[in-house]
Amino acid sequence: MPGGDYRQRRDPEETTFRQVPCLTLRPNTERPSTIDPGTNTLVPFDVEVISDHLEQIRKGTYKKGSIPPMWDGRASERIAQIIQERLNG
Repeated sequence: MPGGDYRQRRDPEETTFRQVPCLTLRPNTERPSTIDPGTNTLVPFDVEVISDHLEQIRKGTYKKGSIPPMWDGRASERIAQIIQERLNG
């Protein structure tokens, strides 16, 4: 299966960054950027709904998602630039 074994537990941010499907079985998330545009989906604890999403993952029709803007590993550089600009006034 592309992106690794979907049965492993992973963090929604990691799955979004690695482009791996993620189903979160709860009504909300502290990580909305993993929902849209990411690869995470909030799913109610309903066997039929869960089964439908798993079938999409198995068939390869689950949403592909994309890596959110600024998730490029360069946050430290941007922070340092802002600090430098503020220090230089």
